[in-house]
Amino acid sequence: MRTLITTVVVAAMMGGAAVASAGPEGKLSVTSANLTNGENIYKNGKGSVPACQSCHGADGMGDDNLGTPRLAGQIFQFVLKQLEDFAADRRKDMTMFVMNDNAKGLTEQDRVDVAAYVSQLKGEWTPSNLEEIAKTGMPVGKTWLGKEIVLYGLPEKGVPACRACHNYNGRGVDPLFPAIGEQRYVYLVNQLKQWRDGTRANDPEVGGKGAMREVAKNMSDEDIYNVAAYLTKASPYPPGDRRIPSRHVPIAFVR
Repeated sequence: MRTLITTVVVAAMMGGAAVASAGPEGKLSVTSANLTNGENIYKNGKGSVPACQSCHGADGMGDDNLGTPRLAGQIFQFVLKQLEDFAADRRKDMTMFVMNDNAKGLTEQDRVDVAAYVSQLKGEWTPSNLEEIAKTGMPVGKTWLGKEIVLYGLPEKGVPACRACHNYNGRGVDPLFPAIGEQRYVYLVNQLKQWRDGTRANDPEVGGKGAMREVAKNMSDEDIYNVAAYLTKASPYPPGDRRIPSRHVPIAFVR
């Protein structure tokens, strides 16, 4: 299986951002991200591919009613990997059942452009409304119990702290570990359950085993609800520190 983790080349060339992505034979090829094209696809779609905003929102903040995730501000390399995985059927869309076809309908360059566009989207985050979600009949966890798992894990179950890979409050570590803090509650619950039952299996391997599948298999439904409840409200800023780690995102784009 070819390596899909992508890295950003730390250099901007001719007004564009040089990004490296794994080619068909696993070799890195350099291309540039076109924000204008990414924005156009996100807002208007392309051919048979509908506008991304129709499910993820104009601001990229996702929708609990649809079960779609926040994309705005997500790590570029991670978004690109997911689009590549959907296109190659390494990940199955178990929510809206459209992402595999959508990703296939985009060229490799289109996927780079869309990933770059959403990675720089910014907006005011509004956590998932847990009270409204509870009214739909979906169980809602307890944030204080979720905080314990996110920060300290469940040693008695062999569940490591989420922050061990995803950093403080799940704010993400580029290029491998996505931001899971300030993410949609319904999406987090669904993905953790899919990791647990193996219907999602495109996680990085550690010691020959899927990292997220190894974590989630030891989590109960209650654990999952608690973690998701905490993460959707989790600020990426530690107390007294308004800084977040810099990311190797494209520093300039072709307009």
